[in-house]
Amino acid sequence: MKLATYCFCCKSPVRDVLRGSLLYSQPFIESFEETPMLVAVLTYMGYGILTIFGYLRDFLRHWKIERCYIAREKDKQRDFVPLYQDFENFYTRNLYMRIRDNWNRPICSVPGAKMDLMERASLDYNWTFEYTGRVVQDVINLGSYNYLGFAENTGPCAESAAEVTMKYGVGVASTRQEIGNLDRHEEMEILVAKFLGVESAMAFGMGFATNSMNIPALAGKGCLILSDELNHASLVLGARLSGSTIRVFKHNNMQSLEKLLREAIVHGQPRTHRPWKKILIVVEGIYSMEGSIVRLPEVIALKKRYRAYLYLDEAHSIGALGPRGRGVVDYFGLDPCDVDVMMGTFTKSFGAAGGYIAGKRELIEYLRSHSHSAVYATSMSPPVVEQIITSMKCIMGEDGTTIGCDRVRQLAENTVYFRKSLREMGFIIYGNNDSPVVPMMLYMPAKIGAFGREMLKRNIGVVVVGFPATPIIESRARFCISAAHTRDMLNRALSVISEVGDLLQLKYSRHRIQPSLARPFDDNVYEDIDD
Repeated sequence: MKLATYCFCCKSPVRDVLRGSLLYSQPFIESFEETPMLVAVLTYMGYGILTIFGYLRDFLRHWKIERCYIAREKDKQRDFVPLYQDFENFYTRNLYMRIRDNWNRPICSVPGAKMDLMERASLDYNWTFEYTGRVVQDVINLGSYNYLGFAENTGPCAESAAEVTMKYGVGVASTRQEIGNLDRHEEMEILVAKFLGVESAMAFGMGFATNSMNIPALAGKGCLILSDELNHASLVLGARLSGSTIRVFKHNNMQSLEKLLREAIVHGQPRTHRPWKKILIVVEGIYSMEGSIVRLPEVIALKKRYRAYLYLDEAHSIGALGPRGRGVVDYFGLDPCDVDVMMGTFTKSFGAAGGYIAGKRELIEYLRSHSHSAVYATSMSPPVVEQIITSMKCIMGEDGTTIGCDRVRQLAENTVYFRKSLREMGFIIYGNNDSPVVPMMLYMPAKIGAFGREMLKRNIGVVVVGFPATPIIESRARFCISAAHTRDMLNRALSVISEVGDLLQLKYSRHRIQPSLARPFDDNVYEDIDD
């Protein structure tokens, strides 16, 4: 539960008094309105009641009065160490199953601004589903990460991908180091490096593996990883697999980060107090559950001051931020060379699949021979590569049109309009004003399923999110805005959201967000803080 409101607003440039350079050259506004006390109490009560009834139903299942479909130990394994008896399994049985119909909905069209869904029904309270044969058509899609609208089956991207499929086929059936290295792979990596403004880049077939398999190649025993508390699961897994010491700093909190950096420099490694072999700061561009944007100018200033390395995950920000669509570095007008490891995915703004690592040439050459994802994984599919190349050239304007620039600008306009409208309606919205990821707080468990169902009844497809993807009482709906959304679509969606919000009493906001000027980066501001 957020118990404070944070709104950082930089109405005039804020200067780093130590270095004399501009940290922020544009407004940087993020808000996390505090949870109303009554809502928090009712949310805890709701989960408490569900938990009590859950234990009651488990008692009935134990005595075979109620049937249980979920995985559990066999009778002859009762004396073994339990495999499934943890809280997540209890949550799945008794809470998740009640609202399971809101997830894994099958789509039978391109997931563009609108989509078609296959209708399904359950006769056993969401344990199993049956298809009715009916298709729900023209559902406005507010859930896909289709930020620039390149998830489409018509246009230059789709045509180019089809041509490449006819020439190269779909599968490569080999790794890049063997005979799976196509000329299109080489062209794509050169283009990615040019797009990001760095020396070199390499691509991987899976975005999750780009993080989880490359961080272990960059850090190991004797290294320290400083990770934002809200980093994605792929970053967390990669850090754990590396064997490095991991310390977590408060979300987007530069004082907390500097405190850890100072302690790392002063005390060194545990027991031996030897200096760390390397310190790696791991952050994301846009945090996909909070809608917040990393305070990158301050992270870079701290990284330089304490001579640490910076790993930046731009899965959601690449293509979606910046005047040229080049991510959070472009958004703040910073030098890409200040970021040691630039990571991103092609699954969102580019409408494709896979991820990339970019930076200095020495870094990329090292990863080509040391990254498990590079050495052992099958090469990226040729039509996927072509989708990336065509969409990236479109964003860069190398296709001879302004379609890419127009989409970047349209996404920014849609984001500001949608966020502003929701706030004016009285909803609690998290994140940065410029983030196309828009979390709207639901809080209470019963409202998670109710909101998703009511929206779909009105032909609006949304994503609702709860535990374990969020803290247990911070359930929310997460809207992803796209450049493909027209103003009429957004107005229709906003009208329905307002209607459902009134029905479910979701307009919790008390409009108490107080802007405060961002503070200068100096020793008086970034001092030690108590946990």
